[in-house]
Amino acid sequence: MNVYDSSRMADVVAPLGYESSETAADADLVILNTCHIREKATEKLFSELGRLRTLQKAKAEKGERMIVAVAGCVAQAEGAEIQRRAPYVDMVFGPQTYPQLPEMIARVTRGAGGILNTDFPVEPKFDALPQQEKTGISAFLSIQEGCDKFCAFCVVPYTRGAEYSRSIKAICEEAHLLIEKGAREITLLGQNVNAFHGMAEDGSVWGLGKLIHALAKIPNLKRLRYTTSHPSDMDAALIDAHRDVPSLMPFLHLPVQSGADPVLAAMNRKHKAADYLDLVGKLRAARPDLALSSDFIVGFPGETEADFAQTLDFVRTVGFAQAYSFKYSRRPGTPAAALPNQIPEEVKDARLHALQEILRDQQIKFNQSLVGKTLPVLFDDDGRHEGQIHGRSPFTQSTYIPLPPRGRDAIVGQELQVIITSARQNSLKGDLAIPLGGVRE
Repeated sequence: MNVYDSSRMADVVAPLGYESSETAADADLVILNTCHIREKATEKLFSELGRLRTLQKAKAEKGERMIVAVAGCVAQAEGAEIQRRAPYVDMVFGPQTYPQLPEMIARVTRGAGGILNTDFPVEPKFDALPQQEKTGISAFLSIQEGCDKFCAFCVVPYTRGAEYSRSIKAICEEAHLLIEKGAREITLLGQNVNAFHGMAEDGSVWGLGKLIHALAKIPNLKRLRYTTSHPSDMDAALIDAHRDVPSLMPFLHLPVQSGADPVLAAMNRKHKAADYLDLVGKLRAARPDLALSSDFIVGFPGETEADFAQTLDFVRTVGFAQAYSFKYSRRPGTPAAALPNQIPEEVKDARLHALQEILRDQQIKFNQSLVGKTLPVLFDDDGRHEGQIHGRSPFTQSTYIPLPPRGRDAIVGQELQVIITSARQNSLKGDLAIPLGGVRE
């Protein structure tokens, strides 16, 4: 979502004459777009602001101006603190207000620095955004924002607001535009994307499953994905879409957070470990090649050794192709921050290490299981090394093949069959099953 928001901010300021700069030192406007999920992000923000202050002073000595802004969820939650600790920041604004960037920049240019804008406008921000001007082979499309789940550890309901779903018409129009501009894969975004309930022109309300069926009919759209989901909103129509829509990729990020019911209850996750396992069974029955990714938090307040052992057993039972795992981090204003039995850092460190070791082994094992198989790969850019081309497998891994003799332009944007020849933890290598313009003997 933050990648999407950053791209849309660039679209908003483009009519003012701004274009991307390679370095902050050359920029007239620097926007730090922030996330408030973990404490470390806030610490990094103030460290980065200190570096920007040095650049800002250097510009001022040459009679030039650098506008410094902080956007996103840290800005929403800690705007006053940012202004107190870094008074040289010209603008602090939340994730709902960036369509107002031109007005805020004009106010700063006129000398009205110190702008703090963390309102929740009545009109949805999507209605005020210009068309996306640029897109890659893979594009993001935001369809839902905010969350009503109020997990005990999470700040999203407070920084992004209540759940809001865009209209079917607006989503389909933006999807068509992205495809016209060259996108071949679209990832549908939302803080709780499978809670989507968009209004159609006939007044009916569509869920995510029905929306996926409609988008899959767009010519030249080769792939669909969505993220991030909540297990409680994984309904039958969406599961059926995994079975019935070939362009919906067989990879699902479905956060569980813990495999122990006492911890899940304390987190206010509204599901039990058995519910998640049942859901995984239904998904894999619908799409046998489905690969799963998830999120885990270790060291949540009150988590016992027995609870953590249940999480490890849970991970071994499900088997994940990829996962993100974190130590619990107190977020001001969330219910979990005030809970008793906070876990010592050294215990959290040990638990995270043990969990990540299993998850890493599962990821490597999954990737290695693909060696010798032929997979469709959507190619999007040059590889990391000269003579390579980069693409994404259906399971999101970076996949590299030798650059074909006909060159980069002959392959970028195409989905081609690749024989996987080797695998690492985060990437695959292979060769085209059928060379461009020829047939393999």
